[in-house]
Amino acid sequence: MPTKFDGEMDEIEEKIGRMGHLARDMLLDAVESLKERNVEMAEIVLGRKDELYELDRSIEAQALNVLTLYQPMAKEMRNLACILKMITYLTRIGRYGYDIAKVTKLIADQPHVKKLIDIPAMSKMVGEMIDDVLDAYRTGDLSKIDDMNERDDILDQERYSIFRECITYVMEDPRTITRCMHYVMVARYLERCGDHACKIGEKVHYKVEGVHVEIS
Repeated sequence: MPTKFDGEMDEIEEKIGRMGHLARDMLLDAVESLKERNVEMAEIVLGRKDELYELDRSIEAQALNVLTLYQPMAKEMRNLACILKMITYLTRIGRYGYDIAKVTKLIADQPHVKKLIDIPAMSKMVGEMIDDVLDAYRTGDLSKIDDMNERDDILDQERYSIFRECITYVMEDPRTITRCMHYVMVARYLERCGDHACKIGEKVHYKVEGVHVEIS
């Protein structure tokens, strides 16, 4: 028979799912707004920050309350520890989406230096990594995150590729400096979001197996 503790945990886990999808959507929509130079879409992303922060605060308060009231043991304790870490990483991912949306507003009145392909490709990979760690958390299926190391390495390579390409454009035409530096920063933000997805994967692995691993 389900207990009150079970009900509390179900509610927290539902909120984690919502927060994860919100953070992912903020990131992906921000990159789309940048690609299309769409200020309206950027404003929508900026407007989601309060919801993200409210979920962070709400989940933390509820998780700490559960710890205090029920003093769970073993796997449930690991689950709560995982949750308290996840909300930090998800908040950071959403915040990077917020920062990318601000970049859109800064450079939307100028044409792109080149057609944006690499940055949206990075965001697509990061979005998939976030989806997979959330699914692994929900189902306990760690096979979803077996290849996170490899995907993280690809993101690193893409970031450096964008940096080198932007240096070339700046050398050819100094008028592109501001836009290119923004592209470099956005690529860095996306690479960091991939790192945060990997950290979530580490905590999910600990929740499921009770063993610490390093994903980097």
